[in-house]
Amino acid sequence: MTLHAGSAVWIDHQEARVFRVTPGSFVESVVQAPAHHTHRHPKGPTAEHHHPDDMHRFFADVAKALENAERILIMGPSTAKLQFLRYLREHAPALEPRVVGIETVDHPTDRQIIAHIKHHFGVTNRVR
Repeated sequence: MTLHAGSAVWIDHQEARVFRVTPGSFVESVVQAPAHHTHRHPKGPTAEHHHPDDMHRFFADVAKALENAERILIMGPSTAKLQFLRYLREHAPALEPRVVGIETVDHPTDRQIIAHIKHHFGVTNRVR
């Protein structure tokens, strides 16, 4: 298994955008959260709005997309990034120590995300 230099994930409760960064390349993939037609009534404003198994499957898919990363930056606008970090601690303990940062980032453009990731990982040459 070949590890790549760094990965970043921008995550909310609807999707995760996974970015793989090396000095010569930049690849993005998207993992969608499961969508259900069942209307749930969570208990209070901070209660989970999805079925618990939905988030578990979603986080498992995101973790799989990050399994070859040496370093991981987690970004997002809300609590999903912290829930994902807790998921890694409990269900993907090999990945959790590779997390090098967790940052609150609202809904940036692709260009803003790429610039932020390049700066964070110190990528100075042009990448695709």
